[in-house]
Amino acid sequence: MQSRSLDDPTSWWFYAAIHGQYITNNDDPGTPVPTGYPNWGKIPGVPKVPTTPLPSQSTMDEYWDQCQHAGWFFPPWHRGYLYAIENVLRDIIISLKGPKDWALPYWNYLGPNGQYRIPPAFTQQNLPDGSPNPLFVTARYGPQGNGNIYVQIPPVSQNCQQAKSYTGAAPAYGGGKTGFEHFNGSTGYLESNPHNLVHTQVGGNSNSSSYWGLMADPGLAGLDPIFYLHHCNIDRLWAAWNAAGNSNPTDPDWLNGPTATGDRKFYMPNPDKSAWQFTPGMVNNISQLNYTYEELSLGVSTAMLSKNAMRLRNLALADDVKQDTDMDSNTESELAGANKEALKLGATGAHTTVKLDSGGWNRVAKSLKAASKTSLPDEVYLQLEGVKGDADSNIYTVSVNQQYAGHISLFGLRMASMKGGKHGGGGLTIRLDITDIVDKLHLDNDMDTSSLDVLIQPSGPVSDEGECTIERVSIYRKSQQ
Repeated sequence: MQSRSLDDPTSWWFYAAIHGQYITNNDDPGTPVPTGYPNWGKIPGVPKVPTTPLPSQSTMDEYWDQCQHAGWFFPPWHRGYLYAIENVLRDIIISLKGPKDWALPYWNYLGPNGQYRIPPAFTQQNLPDGSPNPLFVTARYGPQGNGNIYVQIPPVSQNCQQAKSYTGAAPAYGGGKTGFEHFNGSTGYLESNPHNLVHTQVGGNSNSSSYWGLMADPGLAGLDPIFYLHHCNIDRLWAAWNAAGNSNPTDPDWLNGPTATGDRKFYMPNPDKSAWQFTPGMVNNISQLNYTYEELSLGVSTAMLSKNAMRLRNLALADDVKQDTDMDSNTESELAGANKEALKLGATGAHTTVKLDSGGWNRVAKSLKAASKTSLPDEVYLQLEGVKGDADSNIYTVSVNQQYAGHISLFGLRMASMKGGKHGGGGLTIRLDITDIVDKLHLDNDMDTSSLDVLIQPSGPVSDEGECTIERVSIYRKSQQ
């Protein structure tokens, strides 16, 4: 695949450009090409990435810059992408007298026995015969920026498997309902963690240069072979979530893809270079595509308490709660507080105070006071709105009142911030569940507070590429009644 030209729909480079590219635009149609890195012509070898010959404009319009992120098409689009490139690779492998049943492997970085380390096949610059290793790339820096590639556990986890609904009013497993979404929508639990964090940890920022890793940027990620093993694991987690009895949407707008609402179609090249148009309904289950994974029973242990069961125990309200306590509540979230001004997020992070609305916050307090097995308390979320900039590769930790709230990855930031793009530069929206922190405030009799203190700090090396801003930091409550 790497020996084939950029304009060949079955080439490595063309397939990477399907996910996103910096050859003809800024990874969002209508935006200018970067003059320096991450322009594909400025990538530090290896590999040496071609920028010519270009396919026809109609071919690029049909295939390139297509990856679905921050919305409910994230899981099925990537499943179709993996299926298509696997077919191309298998066709090549069979032509070279390889096994007819070859399939893409997955990297289970959450598995035992040191699997958090990148597989060694990707770290050697040369094969045993001395020829270049096509799995090795230079721009892969790791969480500490020193070329040591591994996944940090925690914060990476598979807690997303505890989600009960695929989509909904609050962050759900697969993301919020969207149209064709090349970033800038409603990110689901599966995408937030582990997907985004693994991308930015593996790619990282170089300690010795201004480069960031290929995996840390959607317009570069498909160039790194480890991308496909990472996404096979994400696909495996989705399959395991379904195997545990959780359902995908039955909404025709999901089953038929963005075409259902008059938006762009999903296309992938077949091994014979013809076009395969697919919809989520065609990749709804791995049995439809005639493949499976080992360890589909793995995920979050079935013995693990549900979120609400654990809450009620921690609140000393019940110790015999059943596993089915969690439910899909379609009630809309209510704004319960916000800070006053935009933040600049740089190498030292940022700090702000979120002033709480007395009405919304009092309803949170009231729900906690009345909480029981039959009256579940509100959930509370911290939301970072209008996050804009160019530093996709940065990871930050967020604390609320000196309590850890979570890690956030800015994967997709550049694309979501492009003013000339489809979304007019709206930026990312990032949500963190801070329900456990609010529960602690309640237990400490501190719910009469008028504000919450929010601290955002860098985790590992951060890129100083451009300036990152957050338009608003807000608190939302969601009733479970």
